[in-house]
Amino acid sequence: MSSIQLQWDEAWTLHKEERSLELVDASLRETANPSEVLRLIHVGLLCVQQRPHDRPSMTSVVAMLGNDAVLPQPNQPGFFIERNVPVGKSITSCSSNGITITQLEAR
Repeated sequence: MSSIQLQWDEAWTLHKEERSLELVDASLRETANPSEVLRLIHVGLLCVQQRPHDRPSMTSVVAMLGNDAVLPQPNQPGFFIERNVPVGKSITSCSSNGITITQLEAR
């Protein structure tokens, strides 16, 4: 799992436990506006939903950040690519692709 995936995992876990403010760096906790921080984290979680159609458009993100409207509840973020093979079926063939890279160097 990449470090970004671990960060979203931690953000999601803390969000579910209503402890999202623990994501804020200690050096910023004194000056950060808690309601703004919570809103930013919430919108961030909406932007990493598993299914693209569940994610807000950038226009919606700007609107969400610019007003105090109630935000939709995010689902658990998508960390892994969905498996497209139906359950019970197996992949019987595969192919291997090669790549050649030429690196040019000055004389």
